[in-house]
Order: sequence, then C-alpha cells, then structure tokens
Amino acid sequence: MISALLTASLVLLALAMLMCLLRLLKGPTRSDRVAALDTIGIHVLAIIAVISMKLNTQDFLEIILVIGILTFIGTTALARYIERGVVIEEGGEPHDS
Repeated sequence: MISALLTASLVLLALAMLMCLLRLLKGPTRSDRVAALDTIGIHVLAIIAVISMKLNTQDFLEIILVIGILTFIGTTALARYIERGVVIEEGGEPHDS
C-alpha cells in the first residue's frame, strides 16, 4: 500500500514539474521564469526524497541538502539580477546617493 502511494506521489510530482517546465519556457515575465525554476528545484528535491523513502535508505539526504542550498542560492542570484542587473557588485567605496 505504501509503495503504491509513493509511486503515485512520484507521478504527481513529475506532472507538476512538467507544468513548471512549461511555465519556465512560456514566461511571460522573468519573475515567472525564476519562480518556475525555483519550483522545479523543489520538485527535484521532493522526488529524491520520495525515492529515498521508496528505497528505504538515508543515502540521499546529503544530495537533498545540496539541491536545497543550490536552489536557494540560484533563486537569490536570479532575483538579484532581475532587481539590479548584476549579481555581484564591484567593490570599493559606497556611493552616497
């Protein structure tokens, strides 16, 4: 019974990720694409967690943590790029405006 539920959740997560992929390709704005990319990262994380439960192992926990961190950093960098036009600003004296 549990195996069937885990399989069904994998199918639903894959369908949700496919819908996010369509939003990533279609847009219409950069913000929509960033949100879709972030959601795809979360879906990948969830799929690996479900596979870990299905295989009854804890070997994938480090992978889940790394994907979570990379998703967060990537979303933050893309949001900063959309807002400011650069990801990493030049150093030096702060400008008074």
